[in-house]
Formats: sequence, structure tokens, C-alpha cells
Amino acid sequence: MNFGIDRISFHTSHYYVDLKTIAAARSVDPDKYYQGIGQEKMAIPSPDEDVVTLGASAAYPLMKDGELDEVELLLFATESGIDHSKAAGIYVHGLLDMAPRCRTLELKQACYSGTAGIQLAIGFVARNPTKKALVIASDVARYELGSPGEATQGCGAVAILISANPRLMAIDPECGYYTEDVMDFWRPNYRSEALVDGKYSTMVYIHALIESWKQYAEESGRALTDFDRFCYHIPFSKMAEKAHQKLCRKFKVDLDKQQLHRLLAESLRYSRVVGNCYAGSMYVGLTSLLDTAEEDLAGKRVGLYSYGSGCVGEFFSGVVQPGYRDALYVDQHRNLLENRSELTYQQYEDIFNYVVPTDGGEYVFPQYKTGPFRFSGISQHKREYESLVD
Repeated sequence: MNFGIDRISFHTSHYYVDLKTIAAARSVDPDKYYQGIGQEKMAIPSPDEDVVTLGASAAYPLMKDGELDEVELLLFATESGIDHSKAAGIYVHGLLDMAPRCRTLELKQACYSGTAGIQLAIGFVARNPTKKALVIASDVARYELGSPGEATQGCGAVAILISANPRLMAIDPECGYYTEDVMDFWRPNYRSEALVDGKYSTMVYIHALIESWKQYAEESGRALTDFDRFCYHIPFSKMAEKAHQKLCRKFKVDLDKQQLHRLLAESLRYSRVVGNCYAGSMYVGLTSLLDTAEEDLAGKRVGLYSYGSGCVGEFFSGVVQPGYRDALYVDQHRNLLENRSELTYQQYEDIFNYVVPTDGGEYVFPQYKTGPFRFSGISQHKREYESLVD
């Protein structure tokens, strides 16, 4: 019996800013972003949107299709937590009207926690093959205005249904993982913007990749040439390309530009126009690959590398299942990305500088364009959410 990804649904904000706009405001060449880091647009959450609304909106198509009826485990992966105690997944559980017989908790380890959720969920389903698990990876990437990381901001969520005999991808049992205590990227509790040592983080990302791959290769007996595609954690798309080039060079695998493009390009399309989604980043890449690949990937093995600063890295893999295209949400994702509203620089800065009140007063937030759910206000230190659908 196989276990893995049965359905996958992606959601992001209805607002974005083009990096040409940021380039003009910062008096730099747009190609610094378009070519240098491989990014074109970044999704910007409205003031009435957060990781709860993004995550619930990502899972909403699964709810409509009746896919959540057998879910007894909900894992919410984020590094943009909204409460030091209550899991954001509890709010999502309520918004999606899920059954009360459900374990629900929140996972944190920078951008790695989504993968931790996948592996834990597979363990749960392996013990309970008639049940399913829902993993939601939802984040808002935020850096200071004018900082080196500003152009890599973004937001989004991916809802991943884990089951026995999955329709999309069977996850292989072999994996390699690596942990080291480093300070390449972090966000103290008293800050809303992350801190990052960019060059050092790139070095750690590559080192964790190499060590994870070594373990995976030893366990599986597979070589880099045994994969038809690769998906990487994508803080920005050029990072994924650089990582694969470094990995191939380290293990003496020939790789030209055409081969690199074939192996990675489809997985980078969504991230180029959304930006970094932290815990959801690699799964935005996987969604993009499955949605946009012209070639039928059924039976193809995909290499997957997840990295979370601080740090934890993991290399694992999965095999795309026959008939997988029938279980995708391609039109939904395409319509979402094609019908967003572009922000001016001033609108972007105004939204960035908006601060959620913390005095425990009574607040009702104005309504912007969101998905099926919105963050409607605060009352007595309690966040309030509302559904915009019947």
C-alpha cells in the first residue's frame, strides 16, 4: 500500500506588487530582480487577511469536494503564528466546519515545517489507512522596507491531503535529513520582520542539501540521474537553480542549461509571480510542476528538497500517480493568479505599515478582496474571522 499526496490546493492574496515598481522606488535596475533573483511579482496580503484566512481558503476547494470527511489529523505549518498558545489550525478547523474528532496542532521550524507535517501525516495514515490527514502550510514572508530581502516577500498557503493509495503522488519511504544550530535567518517574538544573513543562509542551505542527499542516496541506492524532475524550497527562484547546480557539481553529474530548465522550470512558475511562501514554498513549487508540466508525469519520480533556516533540511522523493491530472485544481489556480489586482508603490507601503492593533480594544476591519474567508476584527484580544460563502 502506498501513502502520499492525494490532493493539493494552493491559495494566495488577491493583491500583488510588480518588482518593477519596487525597483523604481529603490532606484535600481529591474533586472536585479527579474534576472538576478528570478522574481517578477510578490503577493501582498490585505489587512483583513492572515495565515488563517490563507490556509482556510487553500483548503476550501477540498471542503467543497467532500475531501475532508475522513480527516482526523490537521497539521498547520507556519512561521507566521498569530498566537503563542492556540494553534492557527483550530481557527481553520472551525471555518471549514470539520468534524470534532480531529487532532489539530501547529508546527514550527522555519520553512521546513510543511515537510515535517507531511512526514508526520504519512505516519498517521499508515497506522489508520482508512483515515486521511490534512497538512496546511501557510505563511506571510515579510522583511523591512528597503532591506536586501524585501524583493523576496510573498504570501500563500498550500493545503495537502494525505491518504493511502493517493491520487497525485506516492511518497517514497527513503529520506535524508540534517539539523544544525545556526543563525542564518530568524524572527524574534518582538519583531514582525525577519532578520537574515543572506550569504550565510545560502551556504547553509547548500550544505544541508548535500548532507541530506548523501543520506537519501545511501538509503535508496538512487542517483541524481534517476529523477525526472526536482522541486526545491524556493526563497527565490534562482536559489533553486543554484542549489541543483551545486548538487550536480558536487556529485559530478553533467548539467547544461537546457537540462536545468527541463528539470526545474515548471516548478518555479508560480513562485516567480507570488514570492516566498516560507513553509508552503516547496509545495507551491510542486503544485506548479503538476499543474503546468506539458509532459505527462505519471510514473515519474520527483526529487524534493525542503529547507528551513536555523536549520533543518530534508531530501525525499515521490512518484507521480497515473491519472493525477484528474485530481488537480489547475483552473482554480490559473484564475486566481490571472485575476489579481496590482498595487501602486504607495498602496504597497500603506499595507506594509498597517499594524494589527494589540491593545485588546474593539476593532472591525474594512473588507478587501480575499478568498472565502477574512480576518474581520478583534474583540477583547480575540481574533474574529468570518466566512464569505454560504
